[in-house]
Amino acid sequence: MKSISMLKGTVCAVLLALGFTAHAVDAREVVQMAHDVEKPMYTMARVQMDLIGKNGAIEESRIVTEYGKDINDLSSIVMIFNTPASVKDTRFLQVENKDKDDDKFIFLPSLKSTRRIAASEGSKSFMGTDATYDDMSTREVDEDTHEMVNEKEEKNGYTCWVVKSIPKDEKSSQYSFRINWIDQKTHYPVYSEMYDKKGKLLKTLTLEKLEEKTGETGKSYNIPMQEYMKNVQTGHSTRLIIQQLKLDSKVPESVFTQNFLNTGKISK
Repeated sequence: MKSISMLKGTVCAVLLALGFTAHAVDAREVVQMAHDVEKPMYTMARVQMDLIGKNGAIEESRIVTEYGKDINDLSSIVMIFNTPASVKDTRFLQVENKDKDDDKFIFLPSLKSTRRIAASEGSKSFMGTDATYDDMSTREVDEDTHEMVNEKEEKNGYTCWVVKSIPKDEKSSQYSFRINWIDQKTHYPVYSEMYDKKGKLLKTLTLEKLEEKTGETGKSYNIPMQEYMKNVQTGHSTRLIIQQLKLDSKVPESVFTQNFLNTGKISK
């Protein structure tokens, strides 16, 4: 998604920063503000990934090292699976591109090779989680039409705008539509519903913990520290918990390459 400011006027911008609106906010404007939330240039994180059965019991708990960068409105992410042994040394790379689909690659240690994730695999589960490869991709604001469902609704302790987003090209998304509850203070989506092609609720995504964190440059950011995705049709769910986090500490460019996926070695 590319950044196009929709704020109209200095006074309006100030009021929005304080959490107030001087005019009825347009649904697209809300989605754009959610996209425009400032992010750290670099992240390094240790993440706990829990796969949870429909009975609520943890089926498998994984530890993942994650590197990210967000520069010039283009983001890249690398995930390295550390435990358990069944997924150890699996490595995943996603690179956002301008005006074309994200590039995705995965290294499977059992095959000792890296392969590209094809666009046709977008609706497949990512590493047995409840997220698909497409769920991880960046979606352009104007790939969807946006409708305001509610201008003010309380959700999980946040005062939210509720926006329904419908793909302009139905083939471009695995969902018929999505509904997002977007916090009016931080502009983060704190709850989302995703509907299948028959219009039935398929998945929900809950932001369970949002915290303000300060990076190494002294700049502070709101960071989702715990998220929970549930497939309501199967009862299966996935929880991500950030255990350790470092912000704005430069990550070598070599990390965000296929060579790193192949070798697992960071070159300066």
